[in-house]
Amino acid sequence: MQNVQEIEYLLRDVMSLYATQDEKKQAAAQAALKHLPKGGILGVGTGSTVNFLIELLPELQLEAAVASSEATAQRLKKLGIEVVDMNHVGGLDAYVDGADEIDRHMHMIKGGGAALTREKIVASIAKKFVCIVDDSKWVDQLGRDFPLPVEVIPMARSAVARKIVSLGGDPVYREGVVTDNGNVILDVFNLNILNALELEKTLNNIPGVVCNGIFAINKADIAVVATDNGIEERTAV
Repeated sequence: MQNVQEIEYLLRDVMSLYATQDEKKQAAAQAALKHLPKGGILGVGTGSTVNFLIELLPELQLEAAVASSEATAQRLKKLGIEVVDMNHVGGLDAYVDGADEIDRHMHMIKGGGAALTREKIVASIAKKFVCIVDDSKWVDQLGRDFPLPVEVIPMARSAVARKIVSLGGDPVYREGVVTDNGNVILDVFNLNILNALELEKTLNNIPGVVCNGIFAINKADIAVVATDNGIEERTAV
């Protein structure tokens, strides 16, 4: 006879509208389209959920896109979407991206794919930030389960790590990863992120830090969240 936990797991599985996490990501991507402008120039993020969205972007008949990574740029070009240099763009109607974690304030942790700096730069010139996630990324407090990525100038890696330790974090060098900007990543565990906005500023002020993965200054305006019961659109509370 199956135990209670097994039965509960099977019930949850049956009750979900989606069979897999990828199906949730696809649903979030599809639901995000209505929040994105047709035509014009769109800022496009990086990651597995965004990859599903990129396949749908031809529907928007975009004039062009600004990509947050070389990987995203290549995907866009394969679909015939022109990728333009951000220096030639005055602003963007919208930026769309996923997140490694997001909370009820629309603050996020990003950078699992090591594209955090370019993502933050592109997001900064957009009128609207649309975040697309499945509900596994929705958290009560940032940083408890997912380490905070920090992009660092290579020569400053050890110095930055010591500063982070003094703030209570446990930095781990991400072996074998070089960002599109030629830098390295420290993944910081055990940070108590109670004030995301202040911590984002504090980390950015450490000499040698290029950017950190807290998106509180450039928070999301709306989150399109795929749950077991369907799509939910959430804004900051």
